[in-house]
Amino acid sequence: MKDFEIRVALKHKLSVLHGEDPETSIVEELGLRHGAIRVDLAVVNGILHGYELKSDHDTLYRLPRQCETYGAIFDRVTLVVGRRLAKRAVEMVPEWWGVELAESDARGQVQFTKQRHPLENPAPDPLAIAKLLWRDEALSLLIELGQARGVFSKPRSHVYARLADVSDIEFLRYRVRDRLRNRAGWRVVERRG
Repeated sequence: MKDFEIRVALKHKLSVLHGEDPETSIVEELGLRHGAIRVDLAVVNGILHGYELKSDHDTLYRLPRQCETYGAIFDRVTLVVGRRLAKRAVEMVPEWWGVELAESDARGQVQFTKQRHPLENPAPDPLAIAKLLWRDEALSLLIELGQARGVFSKPRSHVYARLADVSDIEFLRYRVRDRLRNRAGWRVVERRG
């Protein structure tokens, strides 16, 4: 089974799962660390849930770095993996990650079997979360918080650092999810409502 087959089936599954929820967007290839790493699919609603796909034709070479990056950003993560890599991949991902096995049925259709439910991320990083925003979005939040003084002409790294320093983590997570859901002309596979 190939990555493309798993991706198509997972997008369909997530679309059905989230029904007509106007507060949910499904984003393909969400860039993290300013595009240095991309998660295969992300569901953005009341939480930020990343889905990493590893087909039977993949390798696990990038998985340790993905674990580190996703662990700084996502509220929950689910690894969707083919049978060939499943055992080794499960040993590599944190305990709080969910795991779904992707296999072809007798008709050649992709079926998902939940192996482990995802749990809440125990250690999100406010700076990594702030960096999901575009510079102007981060500045807008700083203005709203009355904390933008002195950063208007600074590089984006300063803007993100200030936002991470002055924001409550829950406020920051909520506002970042809101911005991701409502970006116009962006990588959204499906926006409900």
